[in-house]
Amino acid sequence: MTQTVLANARLILPDTVQTGALIVENGLITEIRSGDTVPPGAIDLSGDFLAPGMVELHTDNLERHMRPRPGVDWPHAAAIVAHDAELAGCGITTVFDAMRVGSVVSDGPDQDYEKYARELAHELIDLRREGALRISHLLHLRAEVCSETLIAELDEFGPEDRVGIISLMDHTPGQRQFRDISKLAQYVQGRYKLSDEAFAEHVARMQALRDRYGDAHEAAAVEVAHRLGAVLASHDDTTAEHVARSAGYGVRLAEFPTTREAAQACHDHGIMVMMGAPNLIRGGSHSGNVSAAELARTGHLDILSSDYVPAGLLGGAMILAEIWEDLPRAIATVTANPARAGGLADRGRIAPGLRADLMRFRLVAGRPVTRGTWVRGERA
Repeated sequence: MTQTVLANARLILPDTVQTGALIVENGLITEIRSGDTVPPGAIDLSGDFLAPGMVELHTDNLERHMRPRPGVDWPHAAAIVAHDAELAGCGITTVFDAMRVGSVVSDGPDQDYEKYARELAHELIDLRREGALRISHLLHLRAEVCSETLIAELDEFGPEDRVGIISLMDHTPGQRQFRDISKLAQYVQGRYKLSDEAFAEHVARMQALRDRYGDAHEAAAVEVAHRLGAVLASHDDTTAEHVARSAGYGVRLAEFPTTREAAQACHDHGIMVMMGAPNLIRGGSHSGNVSAAELARTGHLDILSSDYVPAGLLGGAMILAEIWEDLPRAIATVTANPARAGGLADRGRIAPGLRADLMRFRLVAGRPVTRGTWVRGERA
């Protein structure tokens, strides 16, 4: 039996913070002890915080490693390994890797909208099987209904892939995240260097795709999620009507609702609300939507996602700790709550019998700095 003792730590438990030690055996937490005693052979954490390892439900970080520059397709295995190491270094011990399914294959400015998810998933699963990754990786399929190939791409996944989340993504210009077309123009024209005329053609083209395929794609994604046993998530709900439709599908998780009205409706329907840590850290949404801080203050924020900056996840949680004056509640938004939303009952809390997925950090100049990560009791 392999035993590790992590001593003299400030343990962030579900309802309190206490100085103590954790006993870890064979990858599980077996005992919690109080006090600052450091037994012989124990690892002295010198009063640092020890929290559950963070659980990330939605991140574009892997895609960033795959495309480090416009037009550059980096080798996927190398991208996965680099992404894995970055997340481990940030204290994230479980990630649902977001992969877009649904591509635009006809001519147009969407050159980054090509098919890639099935190949990438195969490579990720192979690396996981070979023990090449430091943390736990699960699949999150972002089902883009405003596309041409969604149904065919979804059909490439089966029960053996253990898909954890399928989210309903609808980036049609003029609604949800991009109700304000000017915000979309800033993003698309800046990225693709489009003229005003070309951007107008892009908007019309994407709206036509939604009109032609959207409803059938949405229905197919819901059916596949239920068939594969994946958690179904909505994305960018804006109105109470959007949320009612999501609830009717069996959605359990709302990613980045864009208005306070939608967040309130999610809670009315028993749907957990996830917001982006960058929104919280930057002080608002880059798309002009509702701020995460506002939803935190009104009690409508349950989960944080790093979205596109892994290092922001813990920093966002510490901002919530200041807003709520409650560190355990804030840490739960990046540990226990996402674990529950993702259907993972074996992690996300410091408690006997759970996985020893852990994160050590301290505050430096008021900011959290990660100093160690353990996955199943082993240093990541």
